[in-house]
Amino acid sequence: MADLIKIARESIEAFNAGDWERMKATLTADSIEEEVGTGRRMRGPQEIIQTAQGWKSAFPDAKGTITNAVASGNTVTQEITWEGTQTGPLEGPGGAIPASGKRVKVRAVQVLTYEGEKIKENHHYFDMMSLLQQIGAA
Repeated sequence: MADLIKIARESIEAFNAGDWERMKATLTADSIEEEVGTGRRMRGPQEIIQTAQGWKSAFPDAKGTITNAVASGNTVTQEITWEGTQTGPLEGPGGAIPASGKRVKVRAVQVLTYEGEKIKENHHYFDMMSLLQQIGAA
């Protein structure tokens, strides 16, 4: 189980570094990520990485800090605090939100299901309203 938590941490660390190949290596070929806060559902590593790159483009200094992680069977649940400064447009289902220059701090939870030692599914829950309020878009 410690290995699954390590893989979960590796995925966040790869995002923090903008190391897309490293992040892709943590995913199964048919992985799925659901962003509950935006209503988006990405299928496959390509779509998942493109979405991560979009977040990094809007928040180049974005960093996730894992504050708690628990493993049970083939599932890891981790609490994350995301922080960053919106210096680029934030693309979303409703269009682009212009750069605000504002710093955000958003709490989140990911529920990761594994197939072997790779992430098969990621259900990412975060407070989108709080993020929008912090950048002045709501």
